[in-house]
Amino acid sequence: MSQQSLRSLIATLLLLFAPLITPSRAEDQAASRSIQEEIWALPLPLPMFAYVVRPVGDGPFPLAIMNHGVSMTATGRSFFPLVEFRDAAKWFAQRGYLVVAPVGTGYGAAAIDIPEHGLYGPFFSKVGKCSNPNFHAPGLAVAQVDLWIIDYMAAEKRILPKDVIVVGQSAGGWASIALSSLNPPQVKAIITFAAGRGGRVDGKPNNNCAPDKLVEATGEFGRTSRVPMLWIYIENDTFFGPVLSKRMHEAFSAAGGKAEYHLVPPFGGDGHFFIGSPDAIPIWSPIVSKFLNEQR
Repeated sequence: MSQQSLRSLIATLLLLFAPLITPSRAEDQAASRSIQEEIWALPLPLPMFAYVVRPVGDGPFPLAIMNHGVSMTATGRSFFPLVEFRDAAKWFAQRGYLVVAPVGTGYGAAAIDIPEHGLYGPFFSKVGKCSNPNFHAPGLAVAQVDLWIIDYMAAEKRILPKDVIVVGQSAGGWASIALSSLNPPQVKAIITFAAGRGGRVDGKPNNNCAPDKLVEATGEFGRTSRVPMLWIYIENDTFFGPVLSKRMHEAFSAAGGKAEYHLVPPFGGDGHFFIGSPDAIPIWSPIVSKFLNEQR
């Protein structure tokens, strides 16, 4: 091979493999980070399983807790997926977070309700009757689980104890808003997707259990909440539509809460399940990345 041919070959190889041997953008580096998925049994005061996805290595890592939504029937809870938002969880893990997505009590094999035999599965997310719903307590109950997870992971030296974010969808987002009212010092930011409670009563779209009570409860959480928050809602969410979600945000902000509100265009058949789709990641990831970068 002539010297000229050798130079040409080297130049061609450099062009082909340049992306592999030159520094890439942060997003590219994050997407290529090696991660591993696991199922953990968490020995909390109320033991539960969790889907965990994390960077390969010993850490410690920043922690991201992801709170799932609810099903109000034992049958629905028995078929509830182990993780509602696997692709979203992996997105956070590829950006360096140790992600813990706890499976709420009363789900999967524990979803047993046979009243005639006196059997009731543990489930603490009911809001009661729509005539007088209790939106506060169920949110704070799940928030307490988040605090247990933070304490456990910190004691195990798995995480950076002052670098925790919490992400929640639907009722899990509502629990995240409740958590913000407690201002845990370890939590530096909270992100919610389609947060709320009492949506789709009797299966009817845009039929909330008690919208005025929900707005009132949101404002009450806002009175003490000072954690930076990002709220993402979707135009075609049939549980918490734009009118209701904007009312919630206005009440929260007027009471003193710090929440950045984003309403994204319609997605799929029902935007309420936005975070569960990998196709939604290009839509929400720039918003989330910008928000998290601002919290550093």
